[in-house]
Amino acid sequence: MMDETEFWEIVDGTRAAAGGDPEEQADLLVERLIQLDPDSVLDFARHFEARYNRAYRWDLWGAAWVMLDGASDDAFDYFRCWLIGQGREVFEGALHDPDSLADLLGEFDEEIDGDGEELGYAADEAYEQLTGVVAPDLGIPGQAAEPEGTAIDFENEAVLAERFPRLWDRFRP
Repeated sequence: MMDETEFWEIVDGTRAAAGGDPEEQADLLVERLIQLDPDSVLDFARHFEARYNRAYRWDLWGAAWVMLDGASDDAFDYFRCWLIGQGREVFEGALHDPDSLADLLGEFDEEIDGDGEELGYAADEAYEQLTGVVAPDLGIPGQAAEPEGTAIDFENEAVLAERFPRLWDRFRP
């Protein structure tokens, strides 16, 4: 049974080896996961999915909106995958205070950062490579129908600047 520490060690190790490039990290993650047994890959997938669902929050969506200059449903899904890929400190820090991402993140390249779509598929891909079949249902609750918390008017720049002052200063100079 994979514990949370092992999950984050795999995430951190692949991010470091990829030099922060999310697509490269996803490739390395698949390579790392196929060294495990299929049950461990499913454990990893459960850890990933649980965090992905935890991050389905209005305040994080607002932070993504500021950082990415807009974030559709899909863009926010990929942002959440990317956020997990940034590791435990950044992920937990963002959940505690999304505006703290302005300080938690190092260099941010808008061409590649903020989109971790491929990270979201890594465990499924590894499982299929190991077993030749599609990963089964993970048996954990899905994300809520609506993001957690109070909705934010993403189109209102004054609201965003007030709610996320540090992110606003960094990403919307």
